[in-house]
Amino acid sequence: MDSTSLGHIVRRERKAQKLKQAELAAVSGVGIRFIVDLEAGKPTLQLEKVLHVIKTLGCDIVIVPPAGGT
Repeated sequence: MDSTSLGHIVRRERKAQKLKQAELAAVSGVGIRFIVDLEAGKPTLQLEKVLHVIKTLGCDIVIVPPAGGT
């Protein structure tokens, strides 16, 4: 997964929930520019804000350790 793929997922889910970017920004407590950048796949966004937007959409992130990892 890369930032572009994550941005596509966020955009698809936002649209599925019939939210405009400004509406998602408002309920997430971030600026509209942040949502635009997130959906565009900007790689330097603040992780905590990205996670908050994802949670606001009702999505989860699952991290799977590599096989044989500790």
